[in-house]
Amino acid sequence: MDLKEQFEQAAAESKNLSERPSNETLLQLYSLYKQGSVGDINTDPPSNPFDFVNKAKYDAWAALKGKSTTDAMTEYIELIRKLKV
Repeated sequence: MDLKEQFEQAAAESKNLSERPSNETLLQLYSLYKQGSVGDINTDPPSNPFDFVNKAKYDAWAALKGKSTTDAMTEYIELIRKLKV
């Protein structure tokens, strides 16, 4: 199975975790997924200063700018494996 297939499988498995991850872990999953599937952030930050959820998601993804999609996919797969235990 190649990396892209493993990444897609991990994304599917993320929906069936036995426990809900912490908000910090969810942000990490989100940002790694976006970096692995899209690459560097390509959107503007949320315009509403009180949109804390989307601001946190934007910041988490922006923090990964420059990380290769391959590295992001690999880290995402590993994190899902740890969460499944």
